[in-house]
Amino acid sequence: MKALVFTEPGVVEYLDVPEPEMRDGETIISVMSSAICGSELHGFRSSGFRVPPLIMGHEFAGMTPDGRRVVINPLLSCGHCDACLRNEPQLCRTRALIGVNRDGGFAERVSVPNSAMHTIPDSLAWSTASLTEPLANAVHANGLLGKHVERVGIIGAGPIGLVCALVAAHHGHDVMISDTSTERQDIARSLGLKSSHELDGEFDAIIDAVGLPVSRQASVAGIRAGGTAVWIGLAVDSVELSANSIVREEKHITGSFAYTAEEFGVAIELATQLDLSWTTDVPLSASAEAFLALAGGERSMVKAIIVPDSGVQA
Repeated sequence: MKALVFTEPGVVEYLDVPEPEMRDGETIISVMSSAICGSELHGFRSSGFRVPPLIMGHEFAGMTPDGRRVVINPLLSCGHCDACLRNEPQLCRTRALIGVNRDGGFAERVSVPNSAMHTIPDSLAWSTASLTEPLANAVHANGLLGKHVERVGIIGAGPIGLVCALVAAHHGHDVMISDTSTERQDIARSLGLKSSHELDGEFDAIIDAVGLPVSRQASVAGIRAGGTAVWIGLAVDSVELSANSIVREEKHITGSFAYTAEEFGVAIELATQLDLSWTTDVPLSASAEAFLALAGGERSMVKAIIVPDSGVQA
């Protein structure tokens, strides 16, 4: 079969690969859509969290051999550690991710645990279904905004920033999203969101969907006393902050990683309700070129969805 393979740091290739081996308790699905995540565009540059050779892809949906339409929850947890028993599988001490710790959805077919498969309605288009996983991240991040929240800021109008903003607006918050790209600002406005080059004024909570030092600093500086900065972006590892103002104003900073099973279920429902039409389908045979273009800074595609060469039917 064909797959997009991370073969060495900085290199992805469209290759012939062996058919997936089905393990006990698993099913081999035909992948109908698999979204390219920003974490993959950063992560393929080195061998660390992802080790080549690897078929990446953790945001995907497909068809089972018996014709069931499913989306995949790629987060695999042990189910019995202290975090799992607290219903925090995203913090599982031995967690793993399909497409990171084992082969994922950038292929014609992939074997997945039966427990990871969730049935989706016929009304949900395949390309939209592959956005369930980032939507689940947004549901989780919005659940961390804190108390007394009306005004919410989002830094970064990339895919994660957009879904975070859409979920916040769906919850009735007054939302503003910022981005240095005027094109991304225009896309946000087309979705009914207020958008600007940078956030203006004071916010009850700010989600940083970028993860650079400047964006993390801005997220803390822009919240009111007692407000919450939610960090979901992972661009870099370090940042300097003015700690005394955080103490004196009782500001909160929290990380946001992945989601619970319940939040993934909420995301499936939201995928049928929110405007997620800002994606671009890319045939699997052209996926290497598209991936490398995005990694090189291509901005014309907000979110690329790898689809079968035969095309995708809703």
